[in-house]
Amino acid sequence: MPAIRIQEGASHRLDEIYRYTRDKWGEKQAEQYITGLFAAFDRISTHGVSSKPIPAEFGVNGFFFRYERHFVYWRHLSNGDIGIVTILHERMHQLSRFQDDFGSL
Repeated sequence: MPAIRIQEGASHRLDEIYRYTRDKWGEKQAEQYITGLFAAFDRISTHGVSSKPIPAEFGVNGFFFRYERHFVYWRHLSNGDIGIVTILHERMHQLSRFQDDFGSL
């Protein structure tokens, strides 16, 4: 089974999600949400999440799926592992934030 690799952009987003959720709804809820995200990451390789190809206008090869109010963007890495590239809230301007995170790879 391929390993899950959290890329730099996704790591920053996870920190932001945790802090926002903790500040708004408490530490317990923040931990539950982050734990749920990581469980969803683990289901990528078994097709336990319904991923779709990233639209062509984004200009990169990869996939995404929705987890509650966030979109998780990922791709296959050259060594066969799965790279979690970024995680964006449904209200974020997807294209510009996405390009920022994919561009840093």
